[in-house]
Amino acid sequence: MGKVESIIKSEIVRLAKREVKKMTLPLRGEIKSLKGIVSQLRKTLLTLQRTSPPRLKGKEVSMEVSPEEVKSARFSPRLIRSLRKRLRITQRELALLTGVTVGAIHQWERGKFKPEMKKREIMVALRKLGRREVRKMIEAKKSQRIEKKTVSQKTSKKSSKKK
Repeated sequence: MGKVESIIKSEIVRLAKREVKKMTLPLRGEIKSLKGIVSQLRKTLLTLQRTSPPRLKGKEVSMEVSPEEVKSARFSPRLIRSLRKRLRITQRELALLTGVTVGAIHQWERGKFKPEMKKREIMVALRKLGRREVRKMIEAKKSQRIEKKTVSQKTSKKSSKKK
């Protein structure tokens, strides 16, 4: 009986494979064409990214504010805190954008210190921006910091090896 069972099983497997092959053959062609389309789209996307200027650079230009606007702008601890809350950023992120320490932001919000003129310009410019633009700027600054850290770590490793 063992031979008959194995023959029947092998025949069932053969027929099942044949049926599956019939069903998947047209799908293979579709998959192949879709993969070709995806690769073409990737290539065009890469060429467009290389040729188009980065969008963030245009946003950095908008950080410039006229001196009259800075002088007329009001600054209070509550306004600084509300700006940060409106943009949904932390004190650390605001410090990264303005180029100061987290402690300075904390002291601005407490009213112990007032931002100097350069920092006020940045704050006035931040008032005009939306959350998305600010988030992009933060991500760009963070990536710059990471790049600087990796470069400095590489140079420090090289200098320690020379000693």
